[in-house]
Amino acid sequence: MPSAPPWSLRRRLLAAILAASTVLWLASLGTVTAIAWQETTDVFDDALEESAYMLMGATTDLDARGLLAPLPAPGRDARKVDMQYQVVANGRVLQRSAGAPAAPFVAAFDDDHGFIDLAMDGDRWRVFVVRDEARRFEVQVGQQADKRLDILEELGEALWLPVLGFLVLLALVCWWLTGRVLQPLRRTAAAIGAKTPDDLAQVETNGQPRELLPMTRALNEVLARLDAALQAERRFTADAAHELRTPLAGLHMHVQLLQRQHPELAAPFRKLRQDIARLTALVDSLLTLARLDPLARAQLERQTVALAPLFAQLQAEHAGDAARRGIALSLRCGIASVQADPQMLAIVLRNLVNNALRYCPAGSRVEIEARRHAGRDRIAVRDDGPGVDDASRQRLTERFFRVLGQEEGGSGLGLSIVKRIADLHGIALAFGPGLEGRGLGVTLDWPS
Repeated sequence: MPSAPPWSLRRRLLAAILAASTVLWLASLGTVTAIAWQETTDVFDDALEESAYMLMGATTDLDARGLLAPLPAPGRDARKVDMQYQVVANGRVLQRSAGAPAAPFVAAFDDDHGFIDLAMDGDRWRVFVVRDEARRFEVQVGQQADKRLDILEELGEALWLPVLGFLVLLALVCWWLTGRVLQPLRRTAAAIGAKTPDDLAQVETNGQPRELLPMTRALNEVLARLDAALQAERRFTADAAHELRTPLAGLHMHVQLLQRQHPELAAPFRKLRQDIARLTALVDSLLTLARLDPLARAQLERQTVALAPLFAQLQAEHAGDAARRGIALSLRCGIASVQADPQMLAIVLRNLVNNALRYCPAGSRVEIEARRHAGRDRIAVRDDGPGVDDASRQRLTERFFRVLGQEEGGSGLGLSIVKRIADLHGIALAFGPGLEGRGLGVTLDWPS
């Protein structure tokens, strides 16, 4: 499969946001233009109507004083343009609209036409003045500044909701686009988060963005070095443990021979044989951990393990030791079978029973039970011995950890092996009180 070339996350994100912004900008521009056109049409219509009233005023008759009568206001409630006009000659207002002041807007105007901003009676006006060619009269058309602000406010009221809607839409589109573009970051983060001591494979760099490649490659280098270190440690542990087994077996045989030759030294030789047996058990545990550490959950060959024969085998193996120690060993099997690796499950139960028998005093009880609990298969090993305090329970699965005050010898690796096998199977391992609230209880809950 050909590798996909790296691509730029920055360019893709920028292109996506620019494309979305351009499309929505064009759409909002069209909407704003349509609304502005409607508002402008209304203003022009008002201007036409105002002009019509002005022309009508030019046809009215003189009043009793010889002046043109003021025009009535247009018959509407709301006027957008609301222009007021005056016809001025020789500084006198000959005709004006109803809203125009009686005095001219501009008393003296020298140009032919032009705009003037002024204040009159507390109001701001924008006035346009035009004079005829003979300069006999002039027309002054004014509009209050507030009217212009009213038009702007009406336009804003018509535009704010569509503009806000487009802004919200733009935010949603950008949020969706950035989520799509940044998916490789989430996939890479998920791949890194899924790494475990059992899975130190390289993180995939094929098709990743250029901005992410340096970090991913650096992480892969760290994973490679870590994997090499762990492999070297496991090889050393396995090789050392394997090399120790043969001389330990030979040493054990020599001690037995010397014990026969020197019966007067039976006690020291017995203690030496116990130490050799303990060292041999430690080496066996190290070999077991060296085989378990490199394994991954997918490498296990699970099969249906019948529990009744396995419990019978445990009973036969440990009945003699339990009798010598004065401990009552009982087994109850309420489950036909479980899914597990047969050899590993046997190691787990053997270690748990050995621990219970080793640390319980004479007169204690040890019970092994298999049953359904909360919809899951459970195997529990409980005793009514001295038990373990809460602080020590949290550390029972640490390698080489042993509870202080224990007279019995041990390697401190038995429960570490149990924990490792339980993790490989996805079994929940828990420690709690034992029989009748005393001692120690160890439960193994299979996945539902």
